[in-house]
Amino acid sequence: MRDLYIYYQVGEDKAIVLHGLVTAMQARLAAAHGVATQLKRRPGARDGAQTWMEIYAATAPGFDAVLAAAVEQAGLPALTTGARHTEIFMDILPCA
Repeated sequence: MRDLYIYYQVGEDKAIVLHGLVTAMQARLAAAHGVATQLKRRPGARDGAQTWMEIYAATAPGFDAVLAAAVEQAGLPALTTGARHTEIFMDILPCA
């Protein structure tokens, strides 16, 4: 299983609207795909923009495509500045 960490910028003037859209999208994804979700942001802002991070724990193969479709359907790209950056982490399995 893989954990996805996606970070991006959002203008402070769009943060309230984006918050509602992201939390609703994450709730739908959690219900449909059984992933644990979190939404975080860095403290403060730089040049009027906040940095946000979406976290999706224990995702199954193919979840990346499901998430990309959900992001488009929710209209998130219109509210963010620049690209969404994805980092993938996996559990470290002990040697047998």
